[in-house]
Amino acid sequence: MSTLYLIATPIGNLEDISARALRVLGEAALIAAEDTRVTRRLLSHFAIATPLTTYTDAYQRQKAGRQGRVLEALAAGQDVALVSDAGMPGLSDPGYELVQAALAAGHTVQALPGPSAITTALAASGLPTDRFLFVGFLPRKAGERRSLLADLADEPGSWVAFEAPHRLVETLTDLLAVQGDRQVAVARELTKRFEEIWRGPAAQALAYYTVNPPRGEITLVVAGTGRRRDQERWPEARMREAIQLLTDEGMAPSSAARVLARLSGWPRAEVYDLMVA
Repeated sequence: MSTLYLIATPIGNLEDISARALRVLGEAALIAAEDTRVTRRLLSHFAIATPLTTYTDAYQRQKAGRQGRVLEALAAGQDVALVSDAGMPGLSDPGYELVQAALAAGHTVQALPGPSAITTALAASGLPTDRFLFVGFLPRKAGERRSLLADLADEPGSWVAFEAPHRLVETLTDLLAVQGDRQVAVARELTKRFEEIWRGPAAQALAYYTVNPPRGEITLVVAGTGRRRDQERWPEARMREAIQLLTDEGMAPSSAARVLARLSGWPRAEVYDLMVA
């Protein structure tokens, strides 16, 4: 049975492509690309002459026909390499539809690890990485965007999204209004010549990018609540009682704040602020 290979391509720096990816791209009978013009530049750089086709289109009928040509190649026993314009195919692009179709037809699907703006931004953000959620491109319309931000307000882990540079200021404004002054990382032009990773509170990010309009591709990382969804936040009156109890027992404020944050659903900094107030 033939194989559909999912090949991650560089998100900026061409040196990030793996030797295995180059070998499979050269050995495949066909490369299915998101945009053949983008992929052709990559292949030309590495002197790879494998035939190209595209697997997607804005019109459903045209898309079905293009995916059908890829499935026909697989059915004929030919190995096909699937690539997106940048990063891992299938993430925030129509490649996952082709993967589903290939699996349904009984073909082997094999992913080759490689570059991804999602994990690159998350790792460099300085925010918690033990749990995270990728939400793709944020909605263009303000109402839909605020609704999504509201849904993410109780997300325990960090969350990652793609955003257009001309909408970043609007998104940061909505983030402040809906989720408060969260810690964020704005990763811009990752692995490229003018890479920039801005880290800090959302309010400061908004002030910075209002004065310095961003350019290029942006991956936004936002801190989560740090608590479980099912962990109900204590009312303030209960928190004050607990603080008084631990204070009477002689526990140091920093230790008490750490213990209460673990039990109450409150961030440690807020517990400490309430104690010293």
